[in-house]
Amino acid sequence: MLLARATPKANTRTTSMLPYMSGFGNEHISEDPRCPGALPEGQNNPQVCPYGLYAEQLSGSAFTCPRPTNKRSWLYRILPSVCHKPFKPLEEGHLTHDWDEIEPDPNQLRWKPFEIPKVPQNKMDFVSGLHTLCGAGEPRGRNGIAIHIFVCNTSMINRCLYNSDGDFLIVPQQGKLLITTEFGKMLVEPNEICVIQQGMRFSVEVFGETRGYILEVYGAHFELPDLGPIGANGLANPRDFLVPVAWYEDRQVPGGYTMISKYQGKLFAAQQDYSPYNVVAWHGNYTPYKYHLEKFMVINAVAFDHADPSIFTVLTAKTTRAGVALADFVIFPPRWGVANNTFRPPYYHRNCMSEFMGLIKGHYEAKEEGFQPGGGSLHSMMTPHGPDADCFEKASKVKLEPERVADGTMAFMFESSLSLAVTKWGLQTSNCLDKTYYKCWEPLKSHFNPKCK
Repeated sequence: MLLARATPKANTRTTSMLPYMSGFGNEHISEDPRCPGALPEGQNNPQVCPYGLYAEQLSGSAFTCPRPTNKRSWLYRILPSVCHKPFKPLEEGHLTHDWDEIEPDPNQLRWKPFEIPKVPQNKMDFVSGLHTLCGAGEPRGRNGIAIHIFVCNTSMINRCLYNSDGDFLIVPQQGKLLITTEFGKMLVEPNEICVIQQGMRFSVEVFGETRGYILEVYGAHFELPDLGPIGANGLANPRDFLVPVAWYEDRQVPGGYTMISKYQGKLFAAQQDYSPYNVVAWHGNYTPYKYHLEKFMVINAVAFDHADPSIFTVLTAKTTRAGVALADFVIFPPRWGVANNTFRPPYYHRNCMSEFMGLIKGHYEAKEEGFQPGGGSLHSMMTPHGPDADCFEKASKVKLEPERVADGTMAFMFESSLSLAVTKWGLQTSNCLDKTYYKCWEPLKSHFNPKCK
């Protein structure tokens, strides 16, 4: 693993005016340049830390996990995290892991763009704008996933969130997110993603009407997929993942700072009188990170037929079964289509996995009408799906030449080996379900002629 130290001049990369360190899963070292030497030398927990700081370890795995999967970071902060009042239930947002609140629905499902509330009539920040769409499993058993939609129009002021249940993979679709974490700041814009891992405190600042998608996993962390015969390079390269550098504020909040915990699927709030972003220095391999989807090195078929969409996997959260993912994050980026004698759009499919698709921008090749940015679709386990009738007719007759596919478009998929249940909000309350979705396949007709091969 690479050891990287963040200093004002070395080993950092600057994007959108914020500095970052690069590398997926690296051992990073970072200290705020206002306090040089804040990291203890040669040990994690000295009797007295530099600058009178407190040492605090954040563990993302069991102590005894093998080294390749052992995740932890040491934070050196002005006050330890334990300084807060007791937690109390917080009735806010629309989060749930009650997968039995409504009868299951095996149909192909598609949602129109999820509505963003308007200000000043309905101010909503990232936490109050969280809505669970579907999921499976249970956070107490540390096995499962949830897919959430977030819509918001105002920033989190004097409050932060941390997820005790699992990791958030955040996909902004409209509006940029300035995310402050205990490790530093990240600016995440549409066509980028970020991962906030279990237990990490963060706040989201927005700059207008904002919308996006979240994949939450319980019991596993995201990692890069194995490359197998692809070799050493390809897909999402480790160096393109960016980690924030240390930044702190020593700020008292006399009116009270609200600490929000997502715990066993519910929200709880505790009060404290200081900002939690008081980490002056840190080191470790358990960090938040971001990635720009344009950095993905696309691999595709160059002779005939399709490679399966697993070749577009950016990140995976594995199960204990070899080759079976709890969840995959897959993208369908701009690329060349060159396959000969081939129906080039996605094939018709029934799958032992569940497939949720979202659209960040543009027009998805298999359904150019109806599937809109900010909306989504769910094709559940063994539910058939594929190109609509218009796409099939065009792709079956077009002259095959090398062509650009999906220029100006970025669609993605959250795929899971679990059978996902849709919430009442997803099926009813959101009022975004497209009840005419099935009609896009109705014009498909038989071309069978037993006398013509």
